[in-house]
Amino acid sequence: MMERTQLNLTAEQHRKARKRAEELGISLAEYVRRLVDADLKAMARPVSVEAVFDLGDSGGSDVARFKDDYVGEAVEAQHESERRERRG
Repeated sequence: MMERTQLNLTAEQHRKARKRAEELGISLAEYVRRLVDADLKAMARPVSVEAVFDLGDSGGSDVARFKDDYVGEAVEAQHESERRERRG
């Protein structure tokens, strides 16, 4: 069963939506229904906990373990570069 709904669109939204519906070969109402369905399906997708694991997997990088050493080396290198520049 369909429920009747009234929407207010700007003139530009209405024109573009009608044009898109025409390109798809469907009515404006069907176009809006499809947009609503797509949005609701996107919200309903279950997110698996596994999706957050290995997001930062670098394939064996040791950056996290030695980050302090690497930062220290970078700072030392920067200071050395500045010293050389001052010397001429």
